[in-house]
Amino acid sequence: MKHMPDFRAYAPTASADAAEIRLAPEESHHLVTVNRCGRGDPVTAFDGRGREWLTECADPSKSATLLRVKATRTAQPRAFDITLGQALPKGATMDDIVRQATEIGAARIVPLLSERTQVHLDGDRADKKIEKWRTGAIEAAKQCGNPWLPEITPIVTFAEFLRWASVSTPTPVAAVESGDHPYDLRLIASLHAGTTTLKKALATYAAKHGHAPRRVLWLVGPEGDFSPAEMTAALTAGCVPVTLGPLVLRSDTAAVYALSILNHELQNP
Repeated sequence: MKHMPDFRAYAPTASADAAEIRLAPEESHHLVTVNRCGRGDPVTAFDGRGREWLTECADPSKSATLLRVKATRTAQPRAFDITLGQALPKGATMDDIVRQATEIGAARIVPLLSERTQVHLDGDRADKKIEKWRTGAIEAAKQCGNPWLPEITPIVTFAEFLRWASVSTPTPVAAVESGDHPYDLRLIASLHAGTTTLKKALATYAAKHGHAPRRVLWLVGPEGDFSPAEMTAALTAGCVPVTLGPLVLRSDTAAVYALSILNHELQNP
């Protein structure tokens, strides 16, 4: 495992050629008060879009920490793009899913309202939830050293997202590269008959196209799975039904399990 500095800080507005970076109050508080960063300590600042600044803490102010930039580096562009479409589970499970998806390297997380979703959020509560998930993603990125933050979209219905995921041009919710459609391969976790495995789905795509998919969608249902009508709609939209084995997995386990396999297989096609 490569050595990493003890401290990381999120600096989304820092300029590429910055000589100094002044952190926002909340980020300053977390770095100095919570993590106890002091003057002269090395800090890696990152913008969540692949750029990092190797810095030294010049002024450990609890409200406006100043970092002095020593070097800048840009991560290699991601060779693949995985979107997790996750039907909202009960309780705080989504918090854990967001953190683990960030650690694994998902590019995008789309919170979904499905027929069997038991969580119902109005506008204000939904905005607060999304902000909480984005904060959790930042913390996860700091802990694991990921220079890329996943996009966390507004909450949408499953039916609405399926329409967006199968059209010919990208949309604000599925903002990926232009192409024949937003995703090269669309997969949905299924407990029904007629499924394939993740490995076979990837192999079938590679055999047909001569290369591994670069933009993959992974859909996971809530407790109780997607309804039969939703599953039919997903298949009609071109999703491939995938089994994750003989056991019935919790929605958070299914999300992390499949993202881990996809990440490994796409890194080593």
